[in-house]
Amino acid sequence: MKQFSFTIKDPAGIHARPAGVVVQEAKKFQSTITAKYDGKTADLKRIFTVLALCAKCGAVLDIEVSGPDEEAAAAAVKQALESKL
Repeated sequence: MKQFSFTIKDPAGIHARPAGVVVQEAKKFQSTITAKYDGKTADLKRIFTVLALCAKCGAVLDIEVSGPDEEAAAAAVKQALESKL
């Protein structure tokens, strides 16, 4: 299992357009990819669960990746998060 934390830098927090990009990137992998924030857990392959986190600017997401391609999946999702949020 790979884990990392990500702090949202977008002033609007999580919203549809960047969340959609992150979800599309996560869907490319077989691994299970989840984000945890404020007691909630979101499947990063499902946009509505990501939006339901309601994470604002400055929020810290704990990302967990587990599966056969977890190394590549963690790197790709981290890059997508950093470039979009």
